Amino acid sequence: MKTTLPIRFPAGRLALAMAVIGTVGAFATEAGLDPITTVFWRCVFGTLFLAAWCLLCGYLPHRGLSPAHLGLAALGGVCMVLSWTAFFAGFTMTSIATTTIVYHIQPFFVVLIGVTVLKERITLDQIVWMVTAFVGVALASGLVLSSRPVSMTWVLGIVLTLGAALLYAVATILAKGLGEQRPEVTTLCQTIVGVGLLAPFADLSRSVPLASWGWLAGIGILHTGVAYVLMYSAYPRLATPVIGVLTFIYPLVAILIDWFFYSHSLGVTQSAGMILIAFGTLGVRLGWHLPLRRPSPV
Repeated sequence: MKTTLPIRFPAGRLALAMAVIGTVGAFATEAGLDPITTVFWRCVFGTLFLAAWCLLCGYLPHRGLSPAHLGLAALGGVCMVLSWTAFFAGFTMTSIATTTIVYHIQPFFVVLIGVTVLKERITLDQIVWMVTAFVGVALASGLVLSSRPVSMTWVLGIVLTLGAALLYAVATILAKGLGEQRPEVTTLCQTIVGVGLLAPFADLSRSVPLASWGWLAGIGILHTGVAYVLMYSAYPRLATPVIGVLTFIYPLVAILIDWFFYSHSLGVTQSAGMILIAFGTLGVRLGWHLPLRRPSPV
């Protein structure tokens, strides 16, 4: 029987994973390709890394890969790949920081889908935290109370980013139906789907500049391979509050990179929006109760 080796420093692993993922916007920008082609190569390099990793770790061949599971994983892969594409398009239309902050509304889409489609219950506390987060998105997007004019390109970038967050939420819910299947195997299925799905639309006729290959390989190997492996090894060994806090390393790194390397700083309104999103996200994930409310009698 295969035994699971103890994982040391799970909080450090998750923190490192979030820091790595926070650089994905810079990698996509420096690659210099259109979003579809960038995601195509992300899937290619991600598939190579994850296939090797799953084989070396003994996750493949997997007896639980039934036709039903494969179909569900493939459907989730379509959603995930489209999410990545819309997310990368948001970088080109707004900014790395803005896109990353708005994208973090995804946990609330998971809750909304659960309520509207899966008929799950929702509490008043959750509603308040969700409203708080959506107000934060409105402020962080730069579409309201902004001192600078907003172009249609910027608006479209925000819409695409919200669509990316919604698709990610759908992929997350679909992944829950895969039971005990290793998340690395699920991600491998998604990247394989991405290669087939995007190949007809990617610009493969044009020669990719030599300097771009390193950035593309990084997106596939670091952001889709190494970072995901670190996350999946850390999640089962960390409490929800720790995960909730460490997750915000991702947008913080993205904001710092966008400011330091691309001179895109957040205004007061956008910063306030991010704080509201952070409070709303932590409120839902950690089950915070509204102040001055008496608990319901048992």
